[in-house]
Amino acid sequence: MKSFPTIIFSIVVLVGAFPQLISSQNCGCAPDLCCSKFGYCGTGNDYCGSGCQSGPCTAAPSSGNSGVSVADIVTDAFFNGIADQAASSCAGKGFYTRSAFLEALNSYPQFGTVGSVDDSKREIAAFFAHVTHETGHLCYIEEIDGPSKDYCDESNTQYPCVPGKGYYGRGPIQISWNFNYGPAGESIGFNGLSQPETVATDNVISFKTALWYWMNHCHDLITSGQGFGATIRAINGGLECDGANPNTVSARVEYYTEYCNQLGVDPGNNLRC
Repeated sequence: MKSFPTIIFSIVVLVGAFPQLISSQNCGCAPDLCCSKFGYCGTGNDYCGSGCQSGPCTAAPSSGNSGVSVADIVTDAFFNGIADQAASSCAGKGFYTRSAFLEALNSYPQFGTVGSVDDSKREIAAFFAHVTHETGHLCYIEEIDGPSKDYCDESNTQYPCVPGKGYYGRGPIQISWNFNYGPAGESIGFNGLSQPETVATDNVISFKTALWYWMNHCHDLITSGQGFGATIRAINGGLECDGANPNTVSARVEYYTEYCNQLGVDPGNNLRC
């Protein structure tokens, strides 16, 4: 996940009758605020109740999928089937665990629970396809040669870089850039700008950053039927899509179709970007 996101961040503060309402197109809510089904931060049933996407949600996700449980789909066999393909010397061994993923998942009840059972399986397959590609089957916690690379967008004054800190790829989806570490930290509850290394030392927070990015950039794409290709564009489109790196696109698609086959679901259309 090395390219600039295609989504433009915008924040509008509304005052008056709704002092706690904050527009958050990307749901970068503070830890004590819920992200509503419409993508706004706030408290109370309108935000934390039905359709709540992240934060201290109070209601089970409204999905219409007859009670799909992500834990029942992401079984030990499925998760370990990915992790076991990594070498025993990998840094991710013992760090990326199914239990850490499921604990992180509690903060994102809409993940894998929107639409039909098949929709849920496709989203889960898509997420883990990207995780597999980004981490080498859950091997890498940090980007190779990451400290030597500059992922500081100095023009982003909302999330300014901290001197001496590196915002290179870390975690299951290799979150990178200060403009991602900053809002991810605000939403999850850690200082992403001052302590980006937390993503590489706390396995639950690490999975939360991956789910945070996914829910804000990919979730709506895959659940609305735009296809796996749209999620590739959202994660690394600038470096891979439109013929930039067809081999990498093919690798991601191969993982996705493999996991769809394992879960017994048709991968759908629009697989490439």
